Amino acid sequence: MASRLLQLRRLSRLLLKPPSSNFRPSSYLLLEASRPLHLPDTSHGPLYSIASRSFCSSPPFNLNEGPAAIDYSSVLQEDEFHKLADSTIHDLQEKFEEYGDSVQVDGFDIDYGNEVLTLKLGDLGTYVLNKQTPNRQLWLSSPVSGPFRFDWDRDAEAWIYRRTKVKLLTLLETEMEQLCGEPISLS
Repeated sequence: MASRLLQLRRLSRLLLKPPSSNFRPSSYLLLEASRPLHLPDTSHGPLYSIASRSFCSSPPFNLNEGPAAIDYSSVLQEDEFHKLADSTIHDLQEKFEEYGDSVQVDGFDIDYGNEVLTLKLGDLGTYVLNKQTPNRQLWLSSPVSGPFRFDWDRDAEAWIYRRTKVKLLTLLETEMEQLCGEPISLS
C-alpha cells in the first residue's frame, strides 16, 4: 500500500511539472483509479491513473434570483422562544418520569442539565432534546429515526419538523410506544 501511495505521489508531481521538450501526451493517459498503465515505451515504468469525478452540478435554483425571502413575522423573539422551549422540555421531563414508572425498561433514565433533556432507554437507545437558541429550534436526536430540527408553528401551536410536517409530541408518542410497547400521551 505504501509503495502504491509513493508511486501516486510521484505521478502527481510528474503531472504538475511543466512539460519538457520530450513530453509525450500519450504517456499521461488517465484511466480508472489505481490501475497500472503500461505503455509501449516502458522506460518510465508503470504509471497509475487518477480517477476524476465531478462533484459540481447545476444548482436547482437560479443564482441570479437571490435568496428566498424570509418571513420574519414567524420568527420567535428570544424570550418567547425560551418560554415555549423550556415549557415543552419540562413538560416532557415530567411525562417521561411518569411513563418510566409504568413501563419495564432496563436502563430507563431521565436527565436534564444544561438545557438538554436526555432520555435513556437502556439497550433500546437514547433520545436527546435540546434548545438551539440562534435558530429558535428544538433539536431531537432519536434512536429510531435520527436527527430532527423542530420549529414552533404558531398556527398549529406545536413544534413542527418542516420537512415532513410531523409534530414533536406525535413523533415521540409513536416511537416510545414502538420501543417500549406501552402507549404514552404527551399532548
